[in-house]
Amino acid sequence: MLTIRKAELIDCQLIQELASIIFPHTYQEILSPEQLDFMMDWMYSLENLRKQMTEEGHVYQIAYQDDKPIGYVSVQPQGKNEEGVDTFHLQKIYVLPSVQGTGAGKFLFEHAIQYIKEVHPEPCLMELNVNRNNKAVSFYEHLGMSKLRQGDFPIGNGYYMNDYIMGLEL
Repeated sequence: MLTIRKAELIDCQLIQELASIIFPHTYQEILSPEQLDFMMDWMYSLENLRKQMTEEGHVYQIAYQDDKPIGYVSVQPQGKNEEGVDTFHLQKIYVLPSVQGTGAGKFLFEHAIQYIKEVHPEPCLMELNVNRNNKAVSFYEHLGMSKLRQGDFPIGNGYYMNDYIMGLEL
């Protein structure tokens, strides 16, 4: 049975521990070990996780299967886009490799949508970045998202995120 709860600051360590398993597994065939290390620190150091939650508006939720943490999702309000549409960014959605393909990712995705609709009942847009070589592109398309644009976004140390920006109208 899957359950979910909103993460608190005390959960930064748990999110970091999950990410240390999930993130390298997800990107081992796409990114160099050096870029993986850089991105883990950039996104998942305890300091950066706390900053995301306290200063940048990220709301994390942690999924559990039979009381065992299996993944997390993070949503961040972005304000209005160029067309004046209120936009939320699905910053992170990851599940442990052992539960991929079991519906856990869809569970997190649906809870991200539910959260956005709770805090913003009016029509809006949910966007996410996904590496163009990530097999998750088809997962998001299956869930109704479409590719809106693509880009190569500098993240520091000479590294880029080579992403599609996908979107779903809510």
